[in-house]
Amino acid sequence: MRKFKESLIEKLIFICGLASVFFVALIFLFLLKEGLAVFKTIGPFKFLLGKSWYPISEPPQLGILPLILGSLLVTLGAAVISLPIGVGCAIYIAEIAPLKTKETLKAGIELLAAIPSVVLGFIGMVTLVPLVKAVFHLPTGLTALSGSIMLAFMAMPTIVSIAEDALYSVPKTYKEGALALGATHWQAIWRVMLPAASSGILAAIMLGIGRVIGETMAVMMITGNAAAMPNSILAPVRTLTATIAAEMGEAVVGSEHYFALFAVGIVLFVISFAINVTADLCLHKRQ
Repeated sequence: MRKFKESLIEKLIFICGLASVFFVALIFLFLLKEGLAVFKTIGPFKFLLGKSWYPISEPPQLGILPLILGSLLVTLGAAVISLPIGVGCAIYIAEIAPLKTKETLKAGIELLAAIPSVVLGFIGMVTLVPLVKAVFHLPTGLTALSGSIMLAFMAMPTIVSIAEDALYSVPKTYKEGALALGATHWQAIWRVMLPAASSGILAAIMLGIGRVIGETMAVMMITGNAAAMPNSILAPVRTLTATIAAEMGEAVVGSEHYFALFAVGIVLFVISFAINVTADLCLHKRQ
């Protein structure tokens, strides 16, 4: 009876896994069906490298290079802010903090991950945007920098949790051996623990970046939504996700604008897929 139950559970888990892959494949095929139609009127290179996004002009201009660069700029800024803070926090929680402090910090990080992005976007609008405007003497604080700072806070729970798990899973004998050979606590962390957990930490970083590039609501609220070529991190930008969210409701079904938004979704899907595959390869290498 016990073996039958285990076999039944294994088959149910297998069916759930197949269903997940099937649904993802269906989503991708639907994106391809709707998105590839735009290439009947505009070439792929002109679509990806065009510098003008005016989808309702006559004739429509459907270049998404400003949107790609806006997404990359905001993502890069968020990565620069969140990576050192996130990895440093993971090191402190895993190796330095006392037990009570560790539990408090982990609970706080999990709480931060549970805050809806629209709430963080609203907090950013009323606190961060005026601060950026005043500090840099800008006409508006709705900039890529504001989006990067807010997204960095949204990526940190992912980075801290996975990196802390990676450090915790390193065999304690590694650290004990380093200490026995005369290394200090910090030398054991820097020279032994971090290299041993490097694959897991890299996976945490990649998943954090994946979380950032897929974020929609917060960036739509505080980056200015200007579909123009970004020339500075202090300029308003628009991301791929914000473009889909802002314009899909007003696009006429079957129009070039409608198909172009699905093509933007394909580009976003490919970028997210590449990031997740890279993170998975890092985890596989670690194992």
